[in-house]
Amino acid sequence: KEAERQTVLSTQRRRSFEDWLESTSITLTQVNGQRKYGGPPTGWRGPAPGPGCEVFISSIPRDVFEDCLIPLFQTVAPLYEFRLMMNFSGQNRGFAYAKYGRPADAEAAIRALHLHPLRGGMCLIVKMSTEKRQLCLGELPAGVSEEALLTVLRMVSDGVRGVTVRVAGPRGKATSALVFYSSHYAASMAKKVLVQAFKKQYGVSISVRWFSGSSKPRHDESEEEGALACPGPKPVGQALLTAASFQLARSAFRDPHPQLFSRVVGGPAPQASSGEAVPHDAVGRLRRLCELYGLGLPIYDVRYHHTSADGFLCVSYSVLVPGLPMPFCGVAQVLPGPSTNTTEEEARRTAAEQVLKAMSRA
Repeated sequence: KEAERQTVLSTQRRRSFEDWLESTSITLTQVNGQRKYGGPPTGWRGPAPGPGCEVFISSIPRDVFEDCLIPLFQTVAPLYEFRLMMNFSGQNRGFAYAKYGRPADAEAAIRALHLHPLRGGMCLIVKMSTEKRQLCLGELPAGVSEEALLTVLRMVSDGVRGVTVRVAGPRGKATSALVFYSSHYAASMAKKVLVQAFKKQYGVSISVRWFSGSSKPRHDESEEEGALACPGPKPVGQALLTAASFQLARSAFRDPHPQLFSRVVGGPAPQASSGEAVPHDAVGRLRRLCELYGLGLPIYDVRYHHTSADGFLCVSYSVLVPGLPMPFCGVAQVLPGPSTNTTEEEARRTAAEQVLKAMSRA
């Protein structure tokens, strides 16, 4: 009976959350294991917050959602952004981040809401967030310029504000760089992809670590924003895209100023780009690539199969590229979104990413 009671309470809380979303017209975006509000919210006035404006919130009951947390933290001051970390079953992971417009507002939130009691005798833990925004890149090619590196970084990661190249060792062969990002989130996402991106696109093995500076982290919890790993598609119909032709497509599509970096690492000089804006999401990149080669627009067929024991939504997909003889087929596990449309979009993005990977191996 206790399990039944908990199921009823969970259903009621989810319904309350959905009613709150509808009544407030608040928009939440789900990406990489978190639900995000704002960044900035509609109607925000003023610049983006600088360092010291974000608080870290832990000890959140797993079935407490934004309908409780956002209004609570808005009692201190207007929120610029709120991020609740989610697991695959639709429960939260017990921690979140709230960002205000000024450091004084973040400090006020800590004073007002640290040890704030919630139901069940639990109390929130609220402390200043460690907002690391700088990455150290090591083992870079000797002779790379700041201009070239900045261009490459902006193609493979978002939010790059600037870069400083450092040269040391005999004849300046030990080259490293300090990269500045617009937010901790942008730096965290970049840290996950830079090693693979440099290896895949330029054949360069670099190291990436956080720049520690003089300050020490104030808490051990980290943002767990890793993307879900999914089984790859069956790479059927790839023969029409030869390795050489796809390399040309990648060069024209991804690298608007390739000569700046390719010359340093000894890579081939790819073709110049038409100067069109590069789509950031996988669906847009796949569409752009198919347009580039006259293959027609991809057609997605995504079907739900079941929910796994750990809460993943297991789906199968078929992506038909009209100019290829057979579709790309595979299975994926995706995070449940706040709505059916959001979940379907996430499944299409996952499928497009796997198709792009398969085509890059052609």
